[in-house]
Amino acid sequence: MNIYLHELRSTARSIVIWSLSTAILILVFTSVFSSIAKDAELLNQAMAQFPEELLIAFGMTGMDLSTVLGYFSFLFLFVQILLAIQASNYGFSMLSVEERELTADFLLTKPVSRARILVSKFLSALTALTITNAVVWVSSFVFLNLFRGDKTFESGPLILLLLSIIIFQLVFLTLGMLISLVVKRVRSVTPFSMGLAFGMYVLATFGGMLGDAKLELITPFKHFDATYIVNHQAYDPKALISVAFILISVVTTYVLYQRRNIPAPV
Repeated sequence: MNIYLHELRSTARSIVIWSLSTAILILVFTSVFSSIAKDAELLNQAMAQFPEELLIAFGMTGMDLSTVLGYFSFLFLFVQILLAIQASNYGFSMLSVEERELTADFLLTKPVSRARILVSKFLSALTALTITNAVVWVSSFVFLNLFRGDKTFESGPLILLLLSIIIFQLVFLTLGMLISLVVKRVRSVTPFSMGLAFGMYVLATFGGMLGDAKLELITPFKHFDATYIVNHQAYDPKALISVAFILISVVTTYVLYQRRNIPAPV
């Protein structure tokens, strides 16, 4: 029984939907860049009049919408939200789907260890996220070059920005896995995944508005702030916190799953 392939086939439709959604989002935003760039200086001046707390909240401090990468930094936040919801969806459903559909005991009666089940499901979800990630890469380079007009941009900062996606996705994937084992039962994945993704975004927003650095420490949206990466051509040191989240979540998930009492159908 190839659990990896079975899980990957079951998410095939989801992969297509999320990949197309992100590609369309990038297409729509980049297609209007040339029009916005003409009046971008006026827009930058208008933004300068906004309260600093508001600009910090939405990661728009130091953002120059007249440049290709400055504009893409603004777009990238919306891409991150979509990727966070997708990764959270896979994380919450990965280990809870059998319990929800009362097929977990059937799976565990097969000659396969819990460790192998966990690894197979994790690799399947990681593959699905990587496919969407690849679509984001291709869409970003193709559409930015197609609609940049007479503007130019360096590929280095863009590559750094896109490379951050895999760690960003893994944070939400592994946190979803862990939370799904902590709660008694995940009856519906959507409320949990939306709550995790938007909850982290709200923490990033309020952390910026309130100037509370502690809130920014626990949200990946601040660990991988697009404007910071583009302007500094490097990752914020807080990105190491995301790596720690992943490691802790994976280890804790493994331990909890080994001890999990799987309910049998009545």
